[in-house]
Amino acid sequence: MRRALFGALIAVTPWANAPASPAERVDLQIVFAADVSISVDNDEFRLQRDGYVDAITDPHVVEIMRSGPFRSIAVSFIEWSGASEQRLVADWTVIRDAETAEAFANILRAAPRSFIGSTAIGNAIDYAMRRFVESGIDSDRRIIDISGDGDNNNGRPVEYARDDAVAAGVTINALAIINRNPKPGFLAHIHPPGGLGEYYRTRVIGGPQSFVLVVEDYSTFAEAITNKLMREIAAAEGPHDVALVTKFDARHSVAAVPQTPTVERYSSAVKSEYDVDRPSSAASD
Repeated sequence: MRRALFGALIAVTPWANAPASPAERVDLQIVFAADVSISVDNDEFRLQRDGYVDAITDPHVVEIMRSGPFRSIAVSFIEWSGASEQRLVADWTVIRDAETAEAFANILRAAPRSFIGSTAIGNAIDYAMRRFVESGIDSDRRIIDISGDGDNNNGRPVEYARDDAVAAGVTINALAIINRNPKPGFLAHIHPPGGLGEYYRTRVIGGPQSFVLVVEDYSTFAEAITNKLMREIAAAEGPHDVALVTKFDARHSVAAVPQTPTVERYSSAVKSEYDVDRPSSAASD
């Protein structure tokens, strides 16, 4: 009954049939949705946040952003935890060059952590969908980029939110982060049956060319999100980007982007498609 009622409501929600805005057109819109639930400690939170900063300002990423027909993408950043805990950290920003990428990154650098609660992935997806309604931007592709280290344990069933988003034409991709230092009592949450990657593949991601990248630990998050972002932009911008992508990794091209939901692993030893070598930090925080 609850599912049927929600289905009736979703038919009239704004994102179900949102008109395209004539204000500005970009190649891709992405909502970054970062897990800040209690299973993510403060050190892991910092690695995750800094990883997004590094990815959005990476010169390779900026270059590929500028290679599409509109030479720009639009990004927004949210953090989420429990069913009623979602926060807009950085509002929609059109990134068209290194300067606009840096401006977006500076907002992320300065913002405090939003929550420390349970894990409501379904509610996070619903909140991200509302961000598209409010963007005032038009694009052929829209992506929700979920990162998290555990299964859904609060709020709306994630499969319902996933299905509604996909029906509205949105692709959901994910970074499933393997937490190597779980807090007591969280082992089942971060290691669901079949593994976290398989959980995200079957219950969270969806839509054309959707994929989940399993990140072997938080220390490789920056590399993983950088390569994932390049892959998403390349898929949005089409075959004309093959040469640009293969310049960064001659082993792969846009043709390798899967057409059905897939789960892949990323680690410092076994890297993913669209790999970008990043210099080692001179010092650690």
